[in-house]
Amino acid sequence: MSDPLVASHRRVGHRLPEFPWDTIASAKVTASAHPGGIVDLSVGTPVDPVDPLIRAALSSVADTPGYPTTRGTDELRTAIVDALRRRHGITGVSPAAVLPVIGTKELIAGLPQLLGLGPNDVVVIPEIAYPTYEVGALLAGATVVRADGLNQLGPQSPALIYVNSPANPTGRVLGVDHLRKVVAFARERDAIVASDECYLGLVWEGRAVSLLDPEVCDGDHTNLLVVHSTSKTSNLASYRAGFVAGDPDLVAEVLTVRRHAGMIMPLPIQAAMTAALDDDDHASRQRERYRARREVLHEVLTRAGFRIDHSEAGLYLWATRGEPCRVTVEWLAARGILVAPGDFYGPGVREHVRIALTATDERIAVAAERLAAS
Repeated sequence: MSDPLVASHRRVGHRLPEFPWDTIASAKVTASAHPGGIVDLSVGTPVDPVDPLIRAALSSVADTPGYPTTRGTDELRTAIVDALRRRHGITGVSPAAVLPVIGTKELIAGLPQLLGLGPNDVVVIPEIAYPTYEVGALLAGATVVRADGLNQLGPQSPALIYVNSPANPTGRVLGVDHLRKVVAFARERDAIVASDECYLGLVWEGRAVSLLDPEVCDGDHTNLLVVHSTSKTSNLASYRAGFVAGDPDLVAEVLTVRRHAGMIMPLPIQAAMTAALDDDDHASRQRERYRARREVLHEVLTRAGFRIDHSEAGLYLWATRGEPCRVTVEWLAARGILVAPGDFYGPGVREHVRIALTATDERIAVAAERLAAS
């Protein structure tokens, strides 16, 4: 019989923080009890229909019984390359340097292990960050360092640096000069840079550029990876359809490991993703839906005494009333509106909440009415 104490030390769950959304369960109960029903703005999950052309592509290969390939179909990899160039001005990416993944959260959570990182490695994440960056590093046993400025790292030589622009939760956009400095620092210390660009297609103010943009990396993708998703721009969160692209050698290494592990995107999803990336019209229509919802919420929140910081891009408003974030969560919950407290995203966040734009027009209008009446 195995020693239960020894067995417990082999578990990985104890390395991880409490699942954030479990901590707002009471606020959800409060918001759900509102006579007009809950307006859930706590999670960035799409609510609008999947475009018919994507659904048609999904069903077109439903009667294919064989295994798909981990690297993806030729059509999908070509669609990824073309979409990066057409939508974001990213050139110099070959079909061999892209790889479909089963949702970008899965890729981010597993990337340190896929790259062979372990206890002797340092992973740098933003000071205010999507929780999965930290989770992925902890799963690999690596050391996590939160830093927005390179001078904060001192003499350390990190193995992996995460960049997130446009950022979740803040909507902050990093400029070309900042990104160039990150690339130069990483090359000096032989670090990999992974840029989460899932919100690159949802910019409301100014301009956002990719890590692979020639202005940033001078056309050299060595040790650079970008992560993209169709969840937000094409409403495909339930499809789990994303991809990673960049350094051909790194992509090949990730592919090798994923082939052995059987981490394969289902063929119908590959077909649907191909259709989504080949068509820009549906993505433009969805972007305008979010723009309209953002305008409504931005205006009514400002009138209700909130200050909106950053939020130049993405699907969230980073808002504060100048009070502890959990107090703001409860204040909104009493009005039937559920949001995410800022402390989900970093220990230094005290007063902000993240308010998602991902609710129907009807629910956004309800939220606006309740805030206007406050």
